[in-house]
Amino acid sequence: MPKTVLIVEDHSDIRILTKYIVESFGYNVIEAKDGFEAVKEAKDGHPDLILMDIAMPQLNGITAATLIRGEDELGDVPIVAVTAYGKLYLNEAEAYGFDDVIEKPVGPDEILDVLTRFLGSKTARSAGHS
Repeated sequence: MPKTVLIVEDHSDIRILTKYIVESFGYNVIEAKDGFEAVKEAKDGHPDLILMDIAMPQLNGITAATLIRGEDELGDVPIVAVTAYGKLYLNEAEAYGFDDVIEKPVGPDEILDVLTRFLGSKTARSAGHS
């Protein structure tokens, strides 16, 4: 059974593109457009990995990650920050429970690297990805 990735992104175009890329590598996707939805979808969907935007309205990614980490059944789920602020915030992101930080814009190769590192194995790659 394919593993599931929760994509949390308030910009629909980025969320849709990221979903397409993740699905092209054979993973299931759950989506959330803000931190509140992220917490709900994480509880309901029990993802194997979370790709979380940091800067979102209403409830930001840092607060959402903290809330998700507080859930017993979700405490070990890897959470990767996907942000335009990049590696500058790696130490701060780790302090808030993120396992890594990747910089926007994110392409297929960066996403595949994260999927492979945190989910353990490569899936069949679709045509067109290098």
